[in-house]
Amino acid sequence: MCKKNPFSTFLCGVVLLFSMVSMAHAGTSQTGGQEPILLPPIVDMVANFGRSTGLFGFFASGADNFFDGIGQFIMIGIGILLLYLAINKRFEPLLLVPIGFGAILVNTPVAAMGDPGGILYYIYTIGIKTGVFPLFIFMGVGAMTDFGPLLANPKTVLLGAAAQVGIFITLIGALLLSEFVPGIHFDLFDAASIGIIGGADGPTAIFLSSQLSPHLVGPIAVAAYSYMALVPMIQPPIMRALTTKAERKIRMSQLRPVGKVEKIIFPLIVLGLCVLLLPSAAPLIGFFMFGNLMRECGVVDRLSQTAQNAMINIVTILLGLGVGAQLSAHQFLNLSTLGILLLGSIAFSIGTASGILMVKLMNLFLTTKINPLIGSAGVSAVPMAARVSQKLGMEADPQNHLLMHAMGPNVAGVIGSAVAAGVLLTLKSLVV
Repeated sequence: MCKKNPFSTFLCGVVLLFSMVSMAHAGTSQTGGQEPILLPPIVDMVANFGRSTGLFGFFASGADNFFDGIGQFIMIGIGILLLYLAINKRFEPLLLVPIGFGAILVNTPVAAMGDPGGILYYIYTIGIKTGVFPLFIFMGVGAMTDFGPLLANPKTVLLGAAAQVGIFITLIGALLLSEFVPGIHFDLFDAASIGIIGGADGPTAIFLSSQLSPHLVGPIAVAAYSYMALVPMIQPPIMRALTTKAERKIRMSQLRPVGKVEKIIFPLIVLGLCVLLLPSAAPLIGFFMFGNLMRECGVVDRLSQTAQNAMINIVTILLGLGVGAQLSAHQFLNLSTLGILLLGSIAFSIGTASGILMVKLMNLFLTTKINPLIGSAGVSAVPMAARVSQKLGMEADPQNHLLMHAMGPNVAGVIGSAVAAGVLLTLKSLVV
C-alpha cells in the first residue's frame, strides 16, 4: 500500500498507469488488432448444446440415417445384453464383459471412439487387425495346457481331428446360403471365417477372420464365444441322441503317467511338423507350443506364470474391447449377421456330433472300447467340453470319471482348429 504523502501517491499512479497501458498493448497484440470474439445468443448456445447430446444423436438422426441413430441405440442394448449374459448367466464372462462394454462405447454418439483417432480404433487396428492379440492369447493358453492326457492316449488325436469336420461343412453351407438367400453375400473368405466357428476356439476364429474377412470380426467373435459359453446347453442333447445308455456307461482304464521328457519334446515335434507341412499355421501353432514349452521345461517359471496370468489377462481385456469396437450398428445390424449366428450353431453342432461318431467308428475295431461321450470334447472349448463329458458320464454311472480322458481330445481340438485355420489361410494364397 502507498503511504499517504505526495511522492508515494504520484509513484503509485505512474506504476498503475504503466500497468494498464501494458495490458492494453498485450490485449491488442493477442487479438491482432481485431474485434474481440463475441458469444452467440444464449438460445443458439442452448440449441448447440442440445445437438451435442446423446439423446439428439439417438433420436434426431432421421430415417435416412438409421445406423447413426436408432441403430446405435439398439447396439447399446445388445451390449447390455452381453453384459447380462456374462455377469448373471456367467457365459464366458472374461470375454463377454469387455466385448459388451466395447459395444456400448463404440456406439456412443459423438464420441467416435471406433473412428480413426479414437481409442477403440487403435486397439482394434494394432491388436486384432494385425493378429497380435489372438496369438498372445494362444501363448497364454499353451502355458496353461497339460498335454499329458493326449500323450497318454494318442488315439484321441483322431477325435480332435474329427470334430473339425463341422468347419468345412459350414464353409460349404455359407456359400450355399449366399447363393440362395437374397441379402446375404458371403465370398469364399467370408465362408471360411464363418466355418471356423465350428472349432469353438475364439482366438482362432478372431485370428482367421481378421486375416480373411476383417469386416466380419465382430459378429464372428460374438458367435464363437457365445457358442463356447453355451456348450453345457448345446452339447448334451446331441450327446444323448447319438449314444445309448450302455455306451455312456463305458469305463475307461486309468491313463499311464507321462514323463517330463515326453512333455518337453512334444511341442517341439508338433512345431516341427507344422513348419514342414503347414507353415501357414505356424503363427497359431508356434505361439501355442511356445507357451506350452515354457510350462514344461521347468527353467522359466517366471515367464510361464506371466503368460498364464498377467499377460493373458491384459490381452484378454484389450482383445474384448477391440472385438466390441467392431459391433457398430453398420456392421452388426444386417441379414448377414443372422446368417453367421445360424451357421455358427450348425458348425458347432456338427463338430460335436462328428467327434462322437468317430468314437463309435473306432470302437468297431478296438478291443478296449472308448466311451463315445469324450468324442464331443474334440471341439476346442477347453475345458468346458471335457466337463460336459464328465457330467453326462456320471449321470449314467456315478463312478465313471471321464474328465482326464476327455481332456485328451479337448486339447487335440485346439491343435486341430489351428491346423484348420492354417489350411484355410493356405487356400487364400492359392486363390489370390
